[in-house]
Amino acid sequence: MNYIENPKTKDSGIICCIPQTGRCPNKCEDCFFQSGRSYLEPLDEHLPNIPPYELWHNHVVRINDGNDSNVQRDVVIEKTKFFPFKFYNTAIPKDLDKFPGPVVLTLNPGKHTDHSWHSVEAYKNLMFVRFRCNTWNLETCDQAIQHYTSQCIPVVLTFMAYYDGESIPPEHRDNYMLRKRTMNEYYAITTDAWRKVMKRYEDNLFVYSCGKLEGEKGKTSCKYCGNCLREYFSTIEDMSRES
Repeated sequence: MNYIENPKTKDSGIICCIPQTGRCPNKCEDCFFQSGRSYLEPLDEHLPNIPPYELWHNHVVRINDGNDSNVQRDVVIEKTKFFPFKFYNTAIPKDLDKFPGPVVLTLNPGKHTDHSWHSVEAYKNLMFVRFRCNTWNLETCDQAIQHYTSQCIPVVLTFMAYYDGESIPPEHRDNYMLRKRTMNEYYAITTDAWRKVMKRYEDNLFVYSCGKLEGEKGKTSCKYCGNCLREYFSTIEDMSRES
């Protein structure tokens, strides 16, 4: 099976891997992976998607840019054990400290997005937590940020984009515009609205945006960001001091 590179991570120093087959059971609304708009469609033909040696030997491997590393966990760990530099993505707050490498936890997947978030211990291998952010869940975002950054755990805000503009409350639609992100068109946050959100947290050293600049003036490519590489190597250092 030929490997297909995620266009979002191209030229970033990160290469992606999905070791399982099938769709993610988390069923988060507006997730590109299970919506039929993934770069790996049709999934039945392109999964698992495991990079060859000539790519992974000099990259950090992001495990599960689609699906979830806590789904078929034993399969995930076994099929990725040969990667020297890797981190695991999950939205399931279970046994995070049992992963053999850094972990990124999505705090508010699926129906949690606007109303609640996962609270977990500050494990040494918790690379950062990811909050799915929009302009109407900021009070929930405030709570999650306070909880994690008070323990020096970085929070990366991933700004939601919506395939259906009707998903956006009417009073917030001016904060979103139809535009292309990497491959597909979505109703995504404007640069002005993004700046207002980030200003809310400008004095918190542990809060970052997924992407250097969001909105119509920015680009979503990982090569302009650097959050994952910075926090990966920082976490590896923390884990080494504990061993």
